[in-house]
Amino acid sequence: MDNQTEVRKFILLGLTSLQGLQKFLFMLFLLLYLSTLLGNMAIMIVVACEPRLHTPMYFFLYNLSCLDIFFSTVTMPKMLAGLLSGHQGISYTGCLSQLHFFYFLGSSEDMLLAVMAYDRFVAICNPLRYTLIMRPQACLQLAVGTWTAGFLHALMHTVMTSRLHFCGPNHIQHYFCEIKPLVKLACNSSQLNLNLLSIITGSIVIGPFVFTLFSYLYIFSFLRLKVQSKEGRKKAFSTCISHLTVVALFYVPVIFNYVPPSSGNSPSWTMIATLMYNVVTPVLNPLIYTLRNVEVKRALKRRLFSRE
Repeated sequence: MDNQTEVRKFILLGLTSLQGLQKFLFMLFLLLYLSTLLGNMAIMIVVACEPRLHTPMYFFLYNLSCLDIFFSTVTMPKMLAGLLSGHQGISYTGCLSQLHFFYFLGSSEDMLLAVMAYDRFVAICNPLRYTLIMRPQACLQLAVGTWTAGFLHALMHTVMTSRLHFCGPNHIQHYFCEIKPLVKLACNSSQLNLNLLSIITGSIVIGPFVFTLFSYLYIFSFLRLKVQSKEGRKKAFSTCISHLTVVALFYVPVIFNYVPPSSGNSPSWTMIATLMYNVVTPVLNPLIYTLRNVEVKRALKRRLFSRE
């Protein structure tokens, strides 16, 4: 290693090298990014300003919108710049920073969705104790816990990646500094990094997903057996279906990326799966919760069209 030059800059190859397609993708992803910002900011403002929405469910929705904004911002501006200029350079420090915040925010959202499922479970299956179990201090602790666990998970990957030596090729076959294509460029062994990605990250993905799945199986069986009112079932199903749609859009591509062996997926399919939960899902989340949630729609109308 003493006679080899250390790489201090990487080249992100991006989504495509076709110039005509790059211009189209730039306009498409710019529109998606602006929609993400506007949609999630609208949710955050409405939840913060509307007293009727100061409940645990909307507190966690506020956190989800905040995570979606940051999660997209980690990768989208750099990707848009790359689509305008062709291949995009990024420094070694910038690459590690992007990697860290991507895994920090992504794993925090992954765990927050499980917390939101737990909130629905308590609200529907144990409504008499809901205010006691989901008191403000407990909600704050759950939110802080998801952000902290996500930060520590990302810190592990950042530290382990920083221990690798890069002395040869510097072209990353992705639109941002993702671990799998990055560690392939290392001159020393990266097997430990890939094992951590498969075991730790895979567990962080599968654990909350299984918890969410079983929570909703119990909720649906509870509604079928214990709730006689059709109106009560309809209202409970409405909030559950919105959350389940978000869960499916986020977890399915994440599982595709991280649960199989880390080197098992082709770069093109990996990028498509990443785009789904990094770009598409943050755009759709505000629409899903707004279109299917009567309280949010009413609050938006009051804030946007009220004469006061």
